[in-house]
This record gives sequence, C-alpha cells and structure tokens, in this order.
Amino acid sequence: MTDNQDLLAMTHLGEDPSKYMKSVTPPIFMNSLHVFDSVEDYFSVDIFKDEYYYGRASNPTVTILEKKLAALEHGTRAVVFSAGMAACAAAILAVCKTGSHVICMKASYGPVQHLLNDFLKEKMEISVTYVDGTDLKDFENAIRPETDLIILESPSTLIFSVVDLEGVAKLAHAHGIKTYIDNTYSTPVFQKPLDMGIDIVMHTMTKYIGGHSDLIGGVLISRDDEFMKKIMVQRDWFGGVLGPMEAWLAIRGLRTLDVRMQRHYETAMKVAEFLENHPKVKHVYYTGLKSHPQYELARKQQKGECGLMSIEIDGSAEDTARFVDSLKIFERGCSWGGFESLAIAYTYNWSEEEQAFHNLNRSIVRLHCGLEGAENLIADLSQALDKI
Repeated sequence: MTDNQDLLAMTHLGEDPSKYMKSVTPPIFMNSLHVFDSVEDYFSVDIFKDEYYYGRASNPTVTILEKKLAALEHGTRAVVFSAGMAACAAAILAVCKTGSHVICMKASYGPVQHLLNDFLKEKMEISVTYVDGTDLKDFENAIRPETDLIILESPSTLIFSVVDLEGVAKLAHAHGIKTYIDNTYSTPVFQKPLDMGIDIVMHTMTKYIGGHSDLIGGVLISRDDEFMKKIMVQRDWFGGVLGPMEAWLAIRGLRTLDVRMQRHYETAMKVAEFLENHPKVKHVYYTGLKSHPQYELARKQQKGECGLMSIEIDGSAEDTARFVDSLKIFERGCSWGGFESLAIAYTYNWSEEEQAFHNLNRSIVRLHCGLEGAENLIADLSQALDKI
C-alpha cells in the first residue's frame, strides 16, 4: 500500500489554486524572467525561498515539481535537471574533486561509466573501481583514502542485481564517503533510499515519473539542505535547468504514478512467470521472482517491482535478434518507463571485452512491460519465441 502522505504529494502538494484563478492544475510559467517594482526588490530575491528573477535559476512550475519529489523521497529539497545525466554529472561534480576516487557498480547505467572513464578521468584525474556490489565486501575492499563517492543502482537495470543499501550507507559513512543511487527502477512509490541512509537519490524523470515517453528530465534529492542549495547554484552555473513545459508534464505524470506502477508490477509479474517456464528462455532477471538470488533482500527494501526485466534467450545472437524482430506489440527501443512495451537486444553488438566485464553473452534481451495488458504481451512474446 502506498503511504497516504505520498498520495497527497503526488496529487496536491506544492499547489495553491488560489494563486492561479482556482485552476485545478497549475499553469505553465513559460516566462524567461520576472520583473520588479524597484532595484531593492530585485536584489532582495532569494531563490532558496521560492522567489524568482530568471528562469535559469528557478521557475514557479519547476518549484511545484521539486516540492512533490522532495516529499515523495522523504528529502528536504529536490533539484530537477534537463536530463538524468545532467543530474548525475551535477552530483559527481558536487561531491568529487581533482584526484577523487569513485566506487561504481559494474551494472550501472552505461553513460555514467562513459562520463567517469572518458571525461572525468582525463579532466579531473578521477579514478574508478568497478564492483559487482552484491556483497558488502566488494565495497569495503575497494575503499581508498581518496574515495569520495559510491555510485549505486538497485535494482540494476540490466541484470537486476540488488544492493544492501543500509549496509553500504553505514560502511560509507564510517569512512566519510557520500553515497548516490539511481532509484529510477523502483520510483519513490516502491523504494525510499534516503530512509536507508543513502545520501543522494537520482531519478531519470524520462521514465516512470513522466510515464508517457514525452519528456526528458532528471532530479537529485537529499536530506542535506546545504548540499542541495549548492546543487541548485551549480545547476544555474552549468545551465542544466528543466524547462517549465517538461516540469508540467512531470507533474501530470506524478498524478497517476501510483496506479501506473501498480499495473506495471502486476503485468510484469505475470510476464516474468510465463517466461521463466518457457523452454526457449534460459534465464529471467526480475527481482519479483522467488527464484531471484536476492529475492529476500529485494522484499526488505522494495514494496514492489516495475515493468522492466531482462531475459536470456536459449540460442544464438541471431536467434535473439529474430525473436526481438518478430515482436509486434513490443516495439524496439532503448528507453523504458512509459506506457508502451519495449524490447531491445541489449548485448547483441557487445564486444568480447564488454561481455567479459559483465559476465554476459550476446543473447540478453531487456523487456519493458507497458500498459497494454498482460495477456496481450504474453501472446506477443509467445508467438515471437515460436519463431526461434
């Protein structure tokens, strides 16, 4: 069951219809700036107190969204960005300095690893140790005196490994290390990492928070208000602000987030159980299945599951491609979290080095179960599996 305060946050928190002609939904403040009655008024603006002067620093529609997200994650402040990667980069740059060491999960989002390996290593001499992360000793053994940040994703969104968030948080805090998690998979409906001691939560709002595949956005949330004010100023400097139209779309998405997540969960469980028993599927990666090696830890940390899973086809890379190409309801696309079902042959063009790094072959397919109905999706998967 979703907490009553969460339901109010998603539907009404941060809104004041009396300020905008009793409209049931807040307007989209499409202005780039605000004007003032005097010089004194202009220079007395405090953006940390919901006051406005320029759209790159803050916007009324954006503020409503940030208040909702902060409340949902039990944080003190949220700061939204133009993309999930803008949010991720902002967190790393705010925590790390030249020469910092970062511990990052191997199964983390690929572009995050590119940012670390291909940009920050050269520009800031940041070093990275990649760990499996399913055992606390992985993190403990990787800690160095210069370690400043641990980057987590739980469940990870390719092989769906689960991290002991409370355990990692305690370990990190004992060494003065900040912890960051991508919580996009679970959303605030199903998992609240700040309650388990994690320092910074990130969501790609492009996924379930938006929910309709019509916006790009990201958010950072924390209980450290001074840190979040620093993030807010840094966003102004780098210009990664979310536009008011996108903020309004995300507000719209939040209104139905709870009911959508419940349906995605219900649908994906039926699909995962079907696939687990299919002779042409070698393995199903989904933390809702009792066969998942970390099922109990997932149940401790998560209230539910989303619509995302991966499967290993019992066949060659060519068989895998044929299966994906034969799907009719599942479209071929790279994202997830919207109303639509998607499939991608994720590892199809991986090099031998990439396969070895993740200990996976080229027969992995990632599926997102949308809102078309479990029976329809199972029928589609069944006919496509029959083609191999």
